[in-house]
Amino acid sequence: MRTVVLKPGREARVRAGHPWIFSGAVAAGLDGAEPGEPVRVQAASGGYLAAGYFNPRTTIAVRVLTLEDEAIDAALVGRRVDRALALRRATLPPTLAAFRVVNGEGDQLPGVVVDRYDDFLVCQFLTAGAARLASAVVSALGERLAPRGVFERSEGSVRIEEGLPSARGVLAGEVPPPYLTIEEAGDRFLVDVVHGQKTGFFLDQRESRARVRELAPGRRVLNAFAYTGAFAIAAARAGAAEVVSVDTSRPALALAEAAWVANGLAPAAGRFVTADVFEFLRSTRERYDLVLVDPPPFVRRRRDVAPGLRGYKDVNLQAFRRLAPDGWLLTSCCSQHVSWAAFREVVAAAAADAGRTARVVAEAGQPVDHPVALAHPEGVYLKVLLLRA
Repeated sequence: MRTVVLKPGREARVRAGHPWIFSGAVAAGLDGAEPGEPVRVQAASGGYLAAGYFNPRTTIAVRVLTLEDEAIDAALVGRRVDRALALRRATLPPTLAAFRVVNGEGDQLPGVVVDRYDDFLVCQFLTAGAARLASAVVSALGERLAPRGVFERSEGSVRIEEGLPSARGVLAGEVPPPYLTIEEAGDRFLVDVVHGQKTGFFLDQRESRARVRELAPGRRVLNAFAYTGAFAIAAARAGAAEVVSVDTSRPALALAEAAWVANGLAPAAGRFVTADVFEFLRSTRERYDLVLVDPPPFVRRRRDVAPGLRGYKDVNLQAFRRLAPDGWLLTSCCSQHVSWAAFREVVAAAAADAGRTARVVAEAGQPVDHPVALAHPEGVYLKVLLLRA
């Protein structure tokens, strides 16, 4: 492999386990390298540090796969997949059939995301180096999980920055049906892996859905940014008096309504509103006992933090105004560039502007199938607050 040499004093983060090496830390080895090319990383003193893959187009020059002096090959990928599966077997219920199999840097496969929906796997290869490893990943998954099909959903801003086009299609086995049915705690959800957001479903909010099941009985629930209605179904099956789901996407709400019927829920207990959530919250005067706010990321790039925080404050301000006395607010932020401290601060400011006194009852982050390397705080993105106001 090509050798990349770091500048003096830049090796500490690598040795500590951080999986990113920025271009400013590289002294030599850049010339002529191809995006995604495997590389060895060497300290300025000449000692071996790591191996990974390189991209001269991006600020993150090297993404580290191993601190051992070993080849970047199919055998390494197989070991990483084995370790990822062992972690899931140790931490997830054996009956759970929908979960994240590989979580990028958290499973030492940077740029690789794999989600399982029963017999189908959905993969994202988000970087040039991950794309080079795609065939090895698919082969390892096939040998260990024997899925009916493996589908690729490699899209988004990271691919653009890496100089890669979007890629969507079957990688192995069968074409997935228009939607897959998965179960979680007895709830049935419909997943569109071909056209849905992310890989089709928000697997990372599993613990929040469990919280909703505890709080929903007998309460009026507002499900903002409802997507395909997972929170709504969890609330209704747990005994909510009424659930109102709001989203801008009519196709997503159509799938939510289909899932509502598939769960045998009474039509009168659920209302699905196609509307902008901000406009809906400002226009309605109804009050709810439990308000769920799970928006898309308002901050996708570091330079968008300030306007994004204004968005989080505004939506939570309106949510507090729609909350009944002694009501519950479950509010989330999935923006990687927004810290826990910043999220708490804007939610606190929203409560103050709404004239509400709120208590933090619980905090949550990513579930166990979305692990983060200890030396890689940038891998933390999900922040969830449960508040009583």
